[in-house]
Amino acid sequence: MERFPSGDRIQLPRNMIENSMFEEEPDVVDLAKEHNLHPLEPDEVEYEPRSSRLLVRGLGDHEMDEDEEDYESSSAKLLGMSFMNRSTGLRNNSAGYRQSSDGSCSAPSARTTVICAVVLVIAVSVIMAIYLLPKCTFTKEGCHKRNHTTEDVFPLATNGEPFPWAHFRLPVSVVPTHYDVVLQPNLNSMTFKGSVQITVKVCQVTWHIILHSSKLNITKATIASSGSTQPKPVEHLEYPLNDQIAILAPEALLVGQEYNISMEYSSNLSDTYYGFYKIAFKDSNSTRWLAATQFEPLAARSAFPCFDEPAFKATFQIKVKREKQYSTLSNMPKKAIKTLTDELVQDEFSVSLKMSTYLVAVIVGNLANVSKQTGGILVSIYAVPQKSVHTEYALGITVKLLEFYQKYFNITYPLQKLDLVALPDFQAGAMENWGLITFRETALLHDDKMSSAMDRKRVASVIAHELAHQWFGNLVTMEWWNDLWLNEGFATFMENFAMKEVFPDLYNDDYFLSLRFKTMDKDSMNSSHPISLAVKSSEEIEEMFDAVSYVKGASLLLMLKNFLHNDVFQAGIQIYLHDHSYGSTFSDNLWDSMNEVTNGTVNIKTIMKTWTTQKGFPLVTVRREGKRINLQQEKFEHDLENQTFPSSSLWHIPLSYKVSNQSSFLPFNVYLLEQKSGFIDLPEPVKWIKFNVDSDGYYIVQYSEDDWNALIELLKTDRTALNPKDRANLIHDIFNLAGVGKVPLAKAFKLIDYLAKENSTAPVMQALNQMSHIFNLVEKRRMQDLSSRVLYKINKLLGDKINQQTWTNNGTLSEQELQSNLLMFACSHGLGKCAETASQLFNKWKDSNGTESLPTDVMKIIFIAGAKNGSGWDFLLSMYHSLVSEPEKLKILEALSNSDDVRRLSWLMQTSLEGDIIRSQDLPIVINTVSQNLPGHLLAWDFVKENWDQLIKKFHRGSYTIQNIVTTTTCHFSTPEHLLEVKTFFESKSEETFQLRYVQEAIETIQLNIWWMEKNLAELTKLL
Repeated sequence: MERFPSGDRIQLPRNMIENSMFEEEPDVVDLAKEHNLHPLEPDEVEYEPRSSRLLVRGLGDHEMDEDEEDYESSSAKLLGMSFMNRSTGLRNNSAGYRQSSDGSCSAPSARTTVICAVVLVIAVSVIMAIYLLPKCTFTKEGCHKRNHTTEDVFPLATNGEPFPWAHFRLPVSVVPTHYDVVLQPNLNSMTFKGSVQITVKVCQVTWHIILHSSKLNITKATIASSGSTQPKPVEHLEYPLNDQIAILAPEALLVGQEYNISMEYSSNLSDTYYGFYKIAFKDSNSTRWLAATQFEPLAARSAFPCFDEPAFKATFQIKVKREKQYSTLSNMPKKAIKTLTDELVQDEFSVSLKMSTYLVAVIVGNLANVSKQTGGILVSIYAVPQKSVHTEYALGITVKLLEFYQKYFNITYPLQKLDLVALPDFQAGAMENWGLITFRETALLHDDKMSSAMDRKRVASVIAHELAHQWFGNLVTMEWWNDLWLNEGFATFMENFAMKEVFPDLYNDDYFLSLRFKTMDKDSMNSSHPISLAVKSSEEIEEMFDAVSYVKGASLLLMLKNFLHNDVFQAGIQIYLHDHSYGSTFSDNLWDSMNEVTNGTVNIKTIMKTWTTQKGFPLVTVRREGKRINLQQEKFEHDLENQTFPSSSLWHIPLSYKVSNQSSFLPFNVYLLEQKSGFIDLPEPVKWIKFNVDSDGYYIVQYSEDDWNALIELLKTDRTALNPKDRANLIHDIFNLAGVGKVPLAKAFKLIDYLAKENSTAPVMQALNQMSHIFNLVEKRRMQDLSSRVLYKINKLLGDKINQQTWTNNGTLSEQELQSNLLMFACSHGLGKCAETASQLFNKWKDSNGTESLPTDVMKIIFIAGAKNGSGWDFLLSMYHSLVSEPEKLKILEALSNSDDVRRLSWLMQTSLEGDIIRSQDLPIVINTVSQNLPGHLLAWDFVKENWDQLIKKFHRGSYTIQNIVTTTTCHFSTPEHLLEVKTFFESKSEETFQLRYVQEAIETIQLNIWWMEKNLAELTKLL
């Protein structure tokens, strides 16, 4: 949604901002009702004439009740007294009044009377001068005249009148209970008309109703008391900076009464991915159109005026007017179809359950579907007609997951139907609209011939995530976006838990483990944020959709589940969902539910608030002295400034550990570290100890020199004493500790020397990721000799394993993922005969005109090899145009983005931005792939700079897409020159842009890369 430039925001008086009860822009309209909003400060007092304040108040409320008048009067007296006290101080210091021996005051002398009269005249004159001044701020330095007018106190509406609300969030004086929404999209003119009637209940007497509207041309607005047949026309004001409108009531709206607000409006179908937007797709070489909605987080307001905050839940009845050749879908089942004209019909849907505005959904177009009943619920998978043959797989997955969730949560899915729709152009992976879930095609459609094992897993995982939202997010919703993790962290956790329980053949822990490691890298930065964080702007809300909310949130739930054990954790979830169904919650509500189950044996709220209210994670230092294990915690952080200030951060850490003589009946032990330090007394001495069993805890462990050596020796001699996740955890921790100077880089290299004997995916992939990061830093510095030596080291560790990989679809999912990653790295960097083999397979496929069957799990690697030469690239592009299979098209697009030809790469990015040949939804994939390879390393960043304004118009400045583009295209920079370039670019845009969290993350990443190279380059050269 387009906003006014930040410079247009009216600067409010400082004390108004600082004393705002919401710590946002102040609600000046209701200041007279809030007795504590403006406490008088000893060193600064602002005085404003009462007449001016009454004038301002009159904009919002036409009359004042007696209490308000008394308060206005008393406020003026208080202000007057504050100034009178200053003159009183003068009188107290004078000698005009004498005290007699009995303690009473004697009559003043004539001289004293004259002096007092003069002082009194001066005091009155000062007060009158203050009263008549436009405004004066008194401080210790004196009076600073500030030329404030009503416009300074109130934001201005579009018509120039003061807008009676200055907060980003809506007031709670009026709440919605029901919406009747009518939409009429026109897929020829790409516009839509609409009307809405909102039933509201008044909680506080008010003369105005504030709600959201964005880019809607409102042509008519009326209000009527509930049951009245005489709606009254009302004036409305618009304040686009906050996407707000004010309905000005003709009379006071009374507490407890219900009113119906009705509006008619029109707008354009959006050409972004937000709101009610248009979608073009090819069908038999002709262009067809759909219209679909994407409202999360702040875009329902661009389809109909509404109270667009998650806590304002209401019921909805949706009606859609459409041309007869189209069909429609919405959250609820279709109730009736009414013919309006020869060409126009109206679909009416059943009244919804109570839900948030961001979950409302409408789709208009031509779609085909497959369906199946389960437990009285009709499950349907929709796609454009030519791709409907790829929907059966998703249908089977959905039915099984739906049955699992209903049983696990002990709450029946509450709707009569569940639709899953593959949209041809969709920015996100999927969106959990209640009863009408929308997906990117690659996240829902499965091609038996072209989908790899990873493709099948992805489809099942995304469905698992979105179905979990039907309970976590839809049935129970976070009260405000600061607790987004309650939605996304839970859905991410349940996605992995459900996949492990329902589809063990499609799931392994390796991917989720890798995501946790990457999220910890992000969360260790100063630019990170607590998972529960106050947000006060649209950009701040959009920025919450990141790995911290999703993956850290899920990681904390995993850690809690293991601490409480499965049954206790499940019971807590069931209580939480049952107690808060159809309501809104805070993080504390979840912890309270967990505490009901633990019965006071452990305070979950106390433990978990240490994890949700502070960013980052702990570093636990372990020192073994005989049978005693000494423990100490501190914040894990990068000390770029060489500061030695101790951190005040403290976590309650459920530490898990295993020892060399661990009993087979007790796979691991648990110790809750609640203080800065603690200790564990073992029953007998041990040879080694490993903390963070299975890497299920969200912390890093630093061992003593002797204990690191014992673990390194264990990996060499008996690695299976630790499971693969533990081995991967050791690799992750030691490289991160080396990155902050806690252990020598040589120690990390020594630990991975055992890898030649490693056969498990998780430790191999973690080692490859760590070594790839080092390789990328030196390669992008054009240090060819050193980068070649890094490759030699990787080949020495993993070369035999690479050579063992086959070009087939055989093996378990974990083995196929290892095969794909090893061959991808080897072919991309010329190791062994990988590139030669891949090129031979590509040429054979090309010579068959694309009819030759290729193993799907290595298909992308083969395509990438072919895209390295011009004729192969051109052939792949022609195939991309003609194919219907989305999985195959995505593999081709990634291959095209791996070209070494910068002209082709530039064309590819520009074409993706335009969105005709390659859909703009795939632009982030193209840019990110281009940026990872040496030829496109700088090209991608230059493209972002040159097209910044178009990018943020298409995807929004705070969106996850832009976050990902910025951080990915800059993550391999490691020179002061690149640091200055990135800083200068974002500073040139605006201060608000420069302060965005992902911009600060990009800058901090470059600083860390520079620091790493300065500290480790010499040692790295020696080691290689």
